[in-house]
Amino acid sequence: MARGSNAILVGRGGHGEATLPGALGWAHGRGPLAAVAGAFTLAQLALVHPSMGLGWDETVYVSQVGTQAPAAFFSAPRARGVSVLVAPIASWSTSTTLLRVYLALLAGAALYLALHTWRGLFPAGVLATAGALFASLWVTLFYAPQAMPNYWVAIGALVCVGCFLRARSDRQDRRALWGVAAGAALMALMRPTDAAWVALPLLVVAIRQWRLALALVAGLASGAVAWVIEAFVSHGGLFERLSEASRIQGGLGWHNAVDDQLRSLVGRTLCRPCTVDMPNPAVTLWWFVLPLLAALGLAVAVRAGRTARTLVPLLCATTAAVPYLFLIEYAAPRFLLPAYALLAVPVADALRHLVTAPSGRWRPVLPTLLAVGLAGHLAVQYVVLERVVERTTADRRDWTRSAAELHRLGVRPPCLLTGHEAIPVAYYTGCSSGAIRGHNANTTKADILRTARTIPVAALTPPGGTPPGYARTWQTHRLDGLDVHIAPGPV
Repeated sequence: MARGSNAILVGRGGHGEATLPGALGWAHGRGPLAAVAGAFTLAQLALVHPSMGLGWDETVYVSQVGTQAPAAFFSAPRARGVSVLVAPIASWSTSTTLLRVYLALLAGAALYLALHTWRGLFPAGVLATAGALFASLWVTLFYAPQAMPNYWVAIGALVCVGCFLRARSDRQDRRALWGVAAGAALMALMRPTDAAWVALPLLVVAIRQWRLALALVAGLASGAVAWVIEAFVSHGGLFERLSEASRIQGGLGWHNAVDDQLRSLVGRTLCRPCTVDMPNPAVTLWWFVLPLLAALGLAVAVRAGRTARTLVPLLCATTAAVPYLFLIEYAAPRFLLPAYALLAVPVADALRHLVTAPSGRWRPVLPTLLAVGLAGHLAVQYVVLERVVERTTADRRDWTRSAAELHRLGVRPPCLLTGHEAIPVAYYTGCSSGAIRGHNANTTKADILRTARTIPVAALTPPGGTPPGYARTWQTHRLDGLDVHIAPGPV
């Protein structure tokens, strides 16, 4: 294997690979990766319109550093990484369009850098194909420009595993060690528990290479330190925070959520409870083909004598998926983004083998079948994405309209909202949000009534819903999709 940070590999990988200098090296090395990253960025901007409003979870993350509304309650499972990510824009601008463009550009650049860390492990064509496969999934396109952590865990996983494999094969590659630490830190900053699951196989593999293990542990620790400190400051300790996070997730334990994940592939961004019918097989077919191609990629790697570089990402993808397939009782497609990113590399290697290996009469047949299959796959992903964006945009426009109606009714900042969908509606209105029970409990009935004496307070319910006991005498206004019960004016 060619060594060094500037080595660009061509051919099939493994043995006898050549390097290409100068402009020719760029064309055969970084050029395809840059093209994939650029196309990914443009696709985000074109297919997930930057004007799409912020979602529920996004309002929580953005409000921690933004100026539009007071910080929403930050529950135990969340980490501060997304707030750090959006701070350069959200700390001074309330423009959702500007934030989306910033995140799309950042996501494209991050994909390029993550794929580039795998140089020397697979040919540039395989890496570019892997990037295209991952970037063309509707769930990747939809969540990359959003203020959500899962895409960034996936990027951190790609960086960490790619650099881990480079450092493991070349103990003099110090840049790779720093890359291991950086990727692990990014994962842990975004979602510490996800980072632990991804890193588990790496810790086992690195047990005899103390520098590699140290870089990995140091990265995980540096990314998670803020989350751990906050656990002791605000949640009573680390184990208490983990226990509370488990409770919010419905209680971690044996739960077969594989069928829930399949149901969510039709575009259900959150399937909880997941009682919808199974989607058309055309929507889920790629999900069953994915592990088969990954297994073929492993077989190809074993035969070529380069098992580790394929087996390690497969193991990390498996451990990344385990908690979301078997330990929680609901599904969200974004949870599996790190697994999809890691699987993309061996799958791309398997596709290259299918295109180049056959001889005789099969040589023109398989590439044609693959082209047709990939075209159909892309069509399905586009259709699902279009529907998800349309539905999501409509939902967030409803919150905008509700905020405008609340302003018309006199509920203006400073103000407090509680009840049904209080967190996102409060963000759009510029209010604080409060709850006396549930996952986001952060106040009491007495505090709400006391607040109502000084600023506007409203309790939200679904249409025709019964307001909480303390708000049953408050004036009710029926909005489109929401009932608002407004406390008597401040005294």
